[in-house]
Amino acid sequence: MKKKFPLLLFLISFSINAQLLFEDVATLKGVGVSYGTGNFGGGISFCDYDNDGWDDITISSETGEKVKVFRNVNGSFQLVSMPFSETFQTKQIIWVDIDNDGDKDFHAVSDDNVNVLYRNDGNNQFTNISATSGLFTSNLYSFGTSWGDYNSDGYLDVFISNLDNITQNQRNYLYKNNGDNTFTDVTASSGIDFDNNLTFCVAFFDYDNDGDQDIYLANDRTTELNKLYRNNGNETFTDVSAISNTDVSMSAMSTTIDDYNNDGWLDIYITNTASIIPGAVEGNALLENNGDGTFTNVAVESGTQFSSFGWGAVFLDADLNGDKDLYVSGPLDGSVPSLLPSAFYENDGDNTYTIPSNIGFQNDTRESYANALGDFNNDGKPDIVVLNEDENIFLWENKSTNTGNYLKVKLEGTQSNRDGIGSWIEVSAGGKVQYSYTLCGEGYISQNSNTEIIGIGNATNIDYVKVTWLSGIVDTFTNVAPNQTLTIVENSSTLSSNNFSHTEFKVLPNPTQGEIVISSNNSLNLKIKIVDLMGRIVYKNNSYTLNTSIDLESHPDGIYTITISSDTEEEVIKIVKY
Repeated sequence: MKKKFPLLLFLISFSINAQLLFEDVATLKGVGVSYGTGNFGGGISFCDYDNDGWDDITISSETGEKVKVFRNVNGSFQLVSMPFSETFQTKQIIWVDIDNDGDKDFHAVSDDNVNVLYRNDGNNQFTNISATSGLFTSNLYSFGTSWGDYNSDGYLDVFISNLDNITQNQRNYLYKNNGDNTFTDVTASSGIDFDNNLTFCVAFFDYDNDGDQDIYLANDRTTELNKLYRNNGNETFTDVSAISNTDVSMSAMSTTIDDYNNDGWLDIYITNTASIIPGAVEGNALLENNGDGTFTNVAVESGTQFSSFGWGAVFLDADLNGDKDLYVSGPLDGSVPSLLPSAFYENDGDNTYTIPSNIGFQNDTRESYANALGDFNNDGKPDIVVLNEDENIFLWENKSTNTGNYLKVKLEGTQSNRDGIGSWIEVSAGGKVQYSYTLCGEGYISQNSNTEIIGIGNATNIDYVKVTWLSGIVDTFTNVAPNQTLTIVENSSTLSSNNFSHTEFKVLPNPTQGEIVISSNNSLNLKIKIVDLMGRIVYKNNSYTLNTSIDLESHPDGIYTITISSDTEEEVIKIVKY
């Protein structure tokens, strides 16, 4: 995959004068329930498990209770009966299509009992395949689970992280999906170490933009450095933690992955519960991707250090103005005024953050752990669900006013995995380019919605939406209307081929990574002018010779307009450079 470079105008903020406001509507909407008590809280999912277009909420179980699944019915929730019979404490819970049959299967891990995997047989019927799947069935103190396609074969693989503070002898596991509802332990052959890393959470993501999925581990205790494994492209990994500067020393709780500054490179936000220890990172870390294989911790400069006890975290564009805000959960009750119980960080438009007052979170003082992102009422504004210890969960409805326009994108893979996990989504609107990346299992033992929400501010038209799948297929759509949910099926766009023909002229290829060739039905010299979205001329030639290439490699990615004229015809053609 070619490295991404944003439009030079990406620092321009959309003009939005939104009033941020969140309100806890958990009881009003039917999810005024408590997870109960457990070791460092439980997991939560905001995933549409039944594929009806409404984000559902699933809550992990405490000892003696079952996993609670709340189905979303037009914006309100109903507790539904599931055949999950386990009544022990579970941690991360994930809805994931392991067999690419179009429905969501269910995976839950436990730190005091066995892990379980249920295959969805359709019509809300599930079969427990834990014993036959090949995944380990003994109690190994599992906390986290994340799914990704590390070998790009179209089937989602799973990494299970084990945190054993008692015997100190449990390792992590990477399992390869065999494509037949069974899995093979490839930890050793892949190069993942067998040490007890005290790993809370893990995430698959592409940190180096080479088209395959790497793995990042958040490890508890300052003696267990966080780890980054680079995917070598041959089903093996190399530990690049030290050379990438991601081996931070902290009591790391979470792995929140996003492109916080919209530069086309994925960054890592890590929450921290460590006290101030010499040699350890104080507060949370925001590891900014430098685009050269290294990261820099910019938590202090960005204003997102938190300097309290951090657990779950999620990036979101709360006011839909085109930049990413940040929400962090914590277990404090507000009794220690010097420490934050939670924080909502608003992006000031230059990728620095401040905590606004009186937007609803002043009552966010419960003992909070996992949180997840979704849009429960389908109004295009991102909402947040938070799991609290021994008190009702929060469902923070985004009631902000004067927000921008939006686009919601849901993916359906055909050659890639069905859920489209590991895909880049690039959106250009109003002279600004934004990037999203799809994950399955992230943050602190949580799962966000499978639908990505992208704010576009005052823009009334989206120039293009480009999806780069793990298969390498690129789908591009131009002139997309905002304020809708766009379901994109892999290899379905009109611009996913290498040709785009016109009456007299042809431009090859379109989309392009830089070089194009213009041809015509006649041999006359042509006049060519190429302009960018701001109307600036990037190429002009009044005597263009047919089949001579034009190199746009040095120009930013985006939409360009080519005006081609001959003695008999003039045409205006849009091309996409990516």
